[in-house]
Amino acid sequence: MSATTLWQERFRAPTLTMPHWSRYAPGRAVLTSDEEGSFQVSTWDVERGSRRRISDEPVGVIHATISADGAEAIWFSDPTGDESGRWLAVPFEGGEPRELLPGVPVGWPEGLAVGRTRVVGVIADRSGFGLYVSDRGGPAKEILRDVDALSIGGTDFHLEGFEVGGLSADEELVCVSTAQDGDNIHRKLVVLEAATGSVVGELADGPGFGVDAFAWSPVPGDRRLLVAHEREDLTRPTVWDPVTGERTDLRFELPGEVIPVDWWPDARSILVMHLFRGRPQLYQVDLATGTLVEVRHPRGEIHGARVRPDGSVWLRVSSGHAASRLLDDRGGILLQPERPGLREGAPYREWLFRNPAGDLVHGWLVFPKGEGPYPVYLKVHGGPGWLYHDTWWPDVQMLVDAGFLVAMVNYRGSIGYGRRWRDFIIGNIGFPEVEDTVAGLDDLIARGVADPERAVIGGWSWGGYITLLALGTHPDRFAAGVAGVPVGDYAASYDESAPSLQAYDRSLLGGVVHDIPDLVRERSPITYVDRVRAPVLVLIGEHDTRCVPGQAYNYVNALRERGGEVEVYSYEAGHSSYVVEEEIRQWGAVLEFLRRHVRLP
Repeated sequence: MSATTLWQERFRAPTLTMPHWSRYAPGRAVLTSDEEGSFQVSTWDVERGSRRRISDEPVGVIHATISADGAEAIWFSDPTGDESGRWLAVPFEGGEPRELLPGVPVGWPEGLAVGRTRVVGVIADRSGFGLYVSDRGGPAKEILRDVDALSIGGTDFHLEGFEVGGLSADEELVCVSTAQDGDNIHRKLVVLEAATGSVVGELADGPGFGVDAFAWSPVPGDRRLLVAHEREDLTRPTVWDPVTGERTDLRFELPGEVIPVDWWPDARSILVMHLFRGRPQLYQVDLATGTLVEVRHPRGEIHGARVRPDGSVWLRVSSGHAASRLLDDRGGILLQPERPGLREGAPYREWLFRNPAGDLVHGWLVFPKGEGPYPVYLKVHGGPGWLYHDTWWPDVQMLVDAGFLVAMVNYRGSIGYGRRWRDFIIGNIGFPEVEDTVAGLDDLIARGVADPERAVIGGWSWGGYITLLALGTHPDRFAAGVAGVPVGDYAASYDESAPSLQAYDRSLLGGVVHDIPDLVRERSPITYVDRVRAPVLVLIGEHDTRCVPGQAYNYVNALRERGGEVEVYSYEAGHSSYVVEEEIRQWGAVLEFLRRHVRLP
């Protein structure tokens, strides 16, 4: 039996995503699942317990929802995996799909809000961002373009890189999240009349401080919006009325971030998630008294949570040792696919160490069987605005099963540890993340659990970028590297990227890459390609618009020209594959590569 087949049977669990339902039709839900070989859309009749697959997209589906009346399932059709396409709707019972926003150009989705009579969506294309509205299933009309001038208090402004933040319960107002004075990291909220695009209100906390919309009050006539702010460094909730301008910041004596999630049906309470060192806890918060009541759930990462119309909470949760499950707040399993042969994984251990700057860095360790020192795989996360939770990763369990100690560092730039930690890399990309990751390796060697001769670094997306940068700037530290869909040639990565990625990149670097060549050259892996000593496996999605393939091949070719040892695995999809067989092939290629270059048990 091949290593790939063994991994599939032991740790590759079929996945059901968090379902979407409407408050007007809670007995009907839509979710995506890869039970039949790729992520596709299914309808779920909650009361009858029946499910029906209704999509057949060649590269899978990642965005899906349901109409407000429960009559239609909705998903974003992306035929090639480049993440551009169009929204489709099909009857709940199945049938022929229709365009949800007729007349809207093909582009990248930047949010969708579906009401009973109105649908609002943002689509980005190479000419910019457009806000579109369709009333009662009719043709969509563009009510706003990013070149249009808006006015608040006599001051004109433009919305840059905006996305939908939801429709009010009466469907009269739409919230959009947009750049704050050109800053796409610290964003502001603008509320518009959905019919006309006229400005109703604006919420901005000023330079260096962002706000984000989460949910409108479900009570008709109540136009309050649940928002996250970061004025206290750690994320906290606020309740904002864009019509009156009234704002109520909620304060908590909790050590981690408190992230708003949803409203209870009467809008007297909200659901929040307290996230501290990669482990969350859900609470119900009474808005009148500030009282917190824990919502019961297992320990681990919460991959989605919502309040049902009856006041119960549904959530999807996994942990390092247990694959994801869809549960209610009484611990009952709502849906779980068949998982024959699935083994429980090795648990995560919390990890704290100091970087050279003296900062306390948090991460996770997953140990193999046997005695150390072990070969170590430094698994670098993407984003960079992301973090490692205590969560189920099949590839982590595969690596542990092969004998690796897996180490996951939540480096400077990660979310979940406050605004200052996340923003440390603005205008300063690459080097801090590498420094923290290498400091983690040093800590494990000093503890005697990691073999310095058998250290591997690997990651996807931004993690792939950090992997290549570390291999070039610390060439003697690693026995091998695995770079999935990486940025290898930063200067060549910008022009073909999706519009939202270009906007984010400008804010992260402090300008367009072509206008800041010295910084880009200094922080680009291709600059250090002649120093790379370790063999490298590079995985490339041929239709990727986040880390576009051309620049990745530039790096590969440059490394080969200098005599470096590099292997390429390419696949016909985009940034990620949502086809199970392709995912298994990729990790099979990774494992075989590592076995050829690292001495394993």
